[in-house]
Amino acid sequence: MRILIAGFQHETNTFAASKADWHAFTLGENFPPFIRGQALIDRFRGANIAIQGFIECAAANGWTVVPSGWAGATPSGRVTKEAFEHIAGVILEDLNAAIAAGGVDAIYLDLHGAAVAEGEDDPEGELIARLRAVVGAELPIVASLDLHANVSRRMLDLADALTAYRTYPHIDMAETGRRAAALLEKRLALGRRETMAMRRLPFLLSLNVQCTMMEPAASIYALLDALDTAEGTAPSFAMGFASADVPEVGPLLWAYGAGAQKTVDTLYEAAVARRAEWRLDVLDARPAVSEAMALARTADRPIIIADTQDNPGAGGTSKTTGLLHALVDEGAGRAFAGKVALGLICAPEVAAAAHAAGVGAEIDLELGEPVPAFDGTLSEEPLAGRFRVRAVSAGEATIKGPMYTGWKMDLGRCACLEFEGVLIGVCSSNTQPLDRELLRFTGIAPEEMKIVAVKSSVNFRGDFTSCAAAILVAKAPGPMAVDPSDLPWTKLPATMAPLP
Repeated sequence: MRILIAGFQHETNTFAASKADWHAFTLGENFPPFIRGQALIDRFRGANIAIQGFIECAAANGWTVVPSGWAGATPSGRVTKEAFEHIAGVILEDLNAAIAAGGVDAIYLDLHGAAVAEGEDDPEGELIARLRAVVGAELPIVASLDLHANVSRRMLDLADALTAYRTYPHIDMAETGRRAAALLEKRLALGRRETMAMRRLPFLLSLNVQCTMMEPAASIYALLDALDTAEGTAPSFAMGFASADVPEVGPLLWAYGAGAQKTVDTLYEAAVARRAEWRLDVLDARPAVSEAMALARTADRPIIIADTQDNPGAGGTSKTTGLLHALVDEGAGRAFAGKVALGLICAPEVAAAAHAAGVGAEIDLELGEPVPAFDGTLSEEPLAGRFRVRAVSAGEATIKGPMYTGWKMDLGRCACLEFEGVLIGVCSSNTQPLDRELLRFTGIAPEEMKIVAVKSSVNFRGDFTSCAAAILVAKAPGPMAVDPSDLPWTKLPATMAPLP
């Protein structure tokens, strides 16, 4: 068995102003820079990522993997046409070379599933279509997807099997790659595709309610696992990314085999029956800080505030200051004697100034910047004044929590600044603080804080929940709408409702 393997990862917020050009895929912020060939295998060895799980199973089965390219970029606005054509071109070039060098027996793709490109609402479906045009209808193509994928009918029709993560925070990425390998093994044993059934929920889900550590998602995925064990239908529930203005946006269920329709119908009814529970209490920035301060006075562990609308994992820039201003204006840093922190703010020039000044220095700065929000307005002005440099750091941070365990992330120059008792983690890349190590790296010890604000929606929960007394969700102006009903939709189908 010779299997071509490749990856394309982008979660596109079509309401965000920034775009993912080819440079974004070579930058290496939340993802490694673009890699190709043997470097793909070397880079991901031992990492909790889908393609590594597939590679491990391939080795166990005696399959030979033929590595092509793997491209990932921090979530943003649309992928540029040039970037998508480059990525697709690399994979097609390597496919043709592999065919010429002895052929391929199957293709595995490590996809996100919620990418949108300039001129193409369904680039993953387009990529599979181009591969299918080369190898024909019979050669197996399987893919793993993110839980937030906006899965298209074309993707399901053209691939032999798709399978999505079952956890958010995503701690089962390698397991999903292994599941894709099992689906390929089954496809090869049968010698044909299995029957597929699918149903799309009639409402959009905010990222924040998709957390599988909370209800109702926890129960739905427990039912999904039970049905998979009982029926062997390999069901998936991609809850969708509700910041993509495309016709096939929203939660989708699908399964394979003789019992596929029954499995999908059971899961659909369970999810729709709990419609009223797919909601979350969200506070504006100042009320969130006030509540956090009230809770922190008696708590023995930190109160975590999610600055969700500037989540770089969903198209945020890590530059907005709404929640930071609220922390300062409400006197949180003074009330808790420097035990209040926020991270991460992307400000390379500020980090460089802190390094030049040195630890202990006081420097006059403007931190953050106004950012176009999803509704066309601008976020708050920078925080201006005199900051004290508490710590500086440079180089790579290694993830130690359950998501992306073992990954090395390059945040560039980093610093911990203090302003009126609030500690601020500053870095040089647009990086989601999904792991406590990404704050520790800048000089902030999350466990020692009374209040910690993080620019994340849900992924932080994987590592922060164990040290948190409570978690609040704050709605400060930013590029990522926590409430899908706030978005100016143009392509949302009449059958799809954005739940407020």
